[in-house]
Amino acid sequence: MSPQTNTTAAAGTWRLGDLTVNRVGFGAMRLTGTAPFDRGVPRDREQAIGVLRRAVELGVNHIDTAAFYFSATRSANELVNRALAPYPEDLVIATKVWPGRDASGAWWWAAPEQLRGQVEENLRQLGRDHLDVVNLRVPPSRRTGSISEHFGALAELRDAGLIRHLGVSNVTSRQLAEARAIAPVVCVQNPYGVGAASEDRALLRLCGELGLAFVPFFAIAGAGREAGPAAGDSEEVCAVARAHGVSPAQVRLAWTLQQGPHVLAIPGTGDPGHLAQNVAAGALRLSKEELARLASLRPAAV
Repeated sequence: MSPQTNTTAAAGTWRLGDLTVNRVGFGAMRLTGTAPFDRGVPRDREQAIGVLRRAVELGVNHIDTAAFYFSATRSANELVNRALAPYPEDLVIATKVWPGRDASGAWWWAAPEQLRGQVEENLRQLGRDHLDVVNLRVPPSRRTGSISEHFGALAELRDAGLIRHLGVSNVTSRQLAEARAIAPVVCVQNPYGVGAASEDRALLRLCGELGLAFVPFFAIAGAGREAGPAAGDSEEVCAVARAHGVSPAQVRLAWTLQQGPHVLAIPGTGDPGHLAQNVAAGALRLSKEELARLASLRPAAV
C-alpha cells in the first residue's frame, strides 16, 4: 500500500480562491457530541482535540466549522482553537453565517446587519483576526428568494478585511449567479452524494465549468442528514464496498470525490478510526462501471 493511501495527498488538491487545499477535508459538526448540537452524548474533550490534531497530521488542511456548532458543554470552534492554534500556515478554516443559536440552543436567522456580529463571534472563538472562507448559509425558507442583501453585507465585511474569501451554501444556481454578480465566490457548499437529484448534479457541473470548488455535505449521511447514515445501506453501495474490502461510507466518499477534480470532501467525525477511514477513501478508485451503477441510484433507492 502506498504511503499516500493513509494521507489526504492521494485525492489531490483544489483551490479556494488563492488558497490551495487537499480535497479531503474535515467537518467539525460532529466534534461536540455523538449527534450534532444537543441531541447526543458529549464527546470526550481530549479525544475530540486528538482527532483534530490527527487530521492535520494526515494532511487535512481544510476544516469546515461554525459558531452554531455547539452543545451544552462543547463548542466546535473552541475545540479547533484549542487543538490547532497557533495554526499551521497552510490550514484553511471555513465557517458559515446567517443561521445562529442563542445561549439556550434555540435557532435564529440573522438580518443582513447582524452578519458582522456572527463573523466577529467566529473570529473570537477561533482566535483569528480574519476568516479564510465564510459561506453564506441560505435557510430552507429562502431557497427561492433573493440573497443579495445578505451576500452584499458579507462582501462589505470582505472589503473591510474581516473575511478573505466568500462562498455560498444551500443555494440554487440562480442564487449563485446573484452572489457572483456582487462579489467573487470561491465555493458552493450544498448537500450532495449518491442519489443526488438532477438539479444538484447540474449545479455540481456548473461549478466545475466556472472553476469553483463544490463542497458537498451529507455525502456519507445522505437522507439521514444531521442524524447520520441509516443503519443499513443500499445493496448497490454495499456490493461495491464488498468488492473493494471497504466500508459503505468510504464508497460514498470516493464516489463523490470522483464526480470532478473541483469536488472537495468535508466528512466529520469524533472517532479516530472513522477519521482514518475517511482519509483513506481519498485513495479509493471506483471503476467506470461502479461509478455508473451508483450514479443510476435515486433518492428513493438510497
